[in-house]
Amino acid sequence: MLDVGKWPVFALLPPEELRLIRQACVFGSAANEALYVTVNDEVFALGTNCSGCLGLGDLQSTIEPRRIDILCGKKIVSLSYGTGPHVVIATADGEVFAWGHNGYSQLGNGTTNHGLTPALVSTNLLSKRVTEVACGSHHTIALTTDGEVYAWGYNNSGQVGSGSTANQPTPRRVSSCLQNKVVVNIACGQLCSMAVLDNGEIYGWGYNCNGQLGLGNNGNQQTPCRIAALHGVTVVQVACGYAHTLALTDEGFAYAWGANSYGQLGTGNKSNQALPTLINTDKERMVEVAACHTSHTSAAKTQSGQVLMWGQCRGQAVASPHLTHFSSTDDVFACFATPADTWHLLSVDGDDYLTVAQSLKKEFDSPEISDLKFLVDGKCIHVHKALLKIRCEHFRALLNESDDESIEVHQFSYLVYRAFLEYLYTDTINLPPEDAIGLLDLATYYRETRLKRLCQETIKRGISEENAITLLSAAVKYEARDLEEFCFKFCINHLTAVTQTQAFADMDHDLLKNFISKASRYGAFKN
Repeated sequence: MLDVGKWPVFALLPPEELRLIRQACVFGSAANEALYVTVNDEVFALGTNCSGCLGLGDLQSTIEPRRIDILCGKKIVSLSYGTGPHVVIATADGEVFAWGHNGYSQLGNGTTNHGLTPALVSTNLLSKRVTEVACGSHHTIALTTDGEVYAWGYNNSGQVGSGSTANQPTPRRVSSCLQNKVVVNIACGQLCSMAVLDNGEIYGWGYNCNGQLGLGNNGNQQTPCRIAALHGVTVVQVACGYAHTLALTDEGFAYAWGANSYGQLGTGNKSNQALPTLINTDKERMVEVAACHTSHTSAAKTQSGQVLMWGQCRGQAVASPHLTHFSSTDDVFACFATPADTWHLLSVDGDDYLTVAQSLKKEFDSPEISDLKFLVDGKCIHVHKALLKIRCEHFRALLNESDDESIEVHQFSYLVYRAFLEYLYTDTINLPPEDAIGLLDLATYYRETRLKRLCQETIKRGISEENAITLLSAAVKYEARDLEEFCFKFCINHLTAVTQTQAFADMDHDLLKNFISKASRYGAFKN
């Protein structure tokens, strides 16, 4: 399961759908578009669909996921997007598909017509196997298994690397000083491109007015230029922000250069740097650097698993690496980048790994490895003694004094007792309001304060004119003061309808007396 819960665009997906996600990407001007791939290799899209970037064949926005049939079964290995947006993927077979905005031929099909469905990018790539793609605002670059780089699209600053500033309508190999060299990693800023070679050299081309090419000057470059300042340093990964660049070395050092108005270089100030500058990370070895061309945010992960962030963080300028509680650089972009776009394709291994919480939920009422069963109304509920003792003081005391493998329960119904035991495994309750009354009784009896609160919330959400008196009676009986007040006010606000119900006619004499007295004080019977 891939945890995409930090991105609001996924908030409406049901848990059973979220559990199937293996890859995902969030993009768009407000992180309002998303693609995801399921464990069955089906591809879905949802969001605002600007320029047809969801690849669904139309321009309709969709709040619910829709399947992209042409991509199902393609096994996506790399995905990137522009600001149009346009979207480009590479598949396990080495094919490239592109769709969305195409005003600058960034789809590589020789036209400037927007693409509403994924189309194979074929020119000069049919005999090649592409392993990685990267997009700038309106240009695209692709890396092949041979270590060659192809580029196409918007070229106003030389970001296609063709030696001119004419837009490139179809894929063209970036040669010049990359000729006969093997590229292993690529990245794009808004208007620039970067490439890391197998020997650890790093090259850049395109827009350079903020120094994002790391050449020591601010002149645009129409062909790849080696970053000479990193001579003797072996770069293994590059990442590009909107107008800044991060590089990771084989010794775990991180360098930054380019725009710095938000502190995105992590240098402790906001001065642009045209040359690579070593980021001070307190001698912690870095294993990953992260940036996204849509934002001014930077992140890195250390060998010990700590995640650092700096740059523009929810509107604040953080000029030095800040230690977070996150376990992934992806979380930085979900929670602090503006927009909260993903910096790369989110992926998890295709295994059936379950979290501790998921594993516990799965084993509830499963007889296979349980060591205790409750008999309630003639039905069995299978549980685990250790978990019950950890989660509930009542059971800790009870089970420490007993070695029984079976316990009969008479004071509560099967439905209520099963809901209680399931709560101990899942931290949630799933009962209609009327049944939650019985669980409230149990929670009071076992002194389970949090469960009592959950029951009250469930009852509040399900109150109606028909059951209001029943719920009020329960609240009084179990001394749930907050719930009692809530139910009473509901009865007052719906007094005419409530007093005509059978529950009101059957109301306990003392409770009725107290209700009328309290309602009078509230002025309920005044004309």
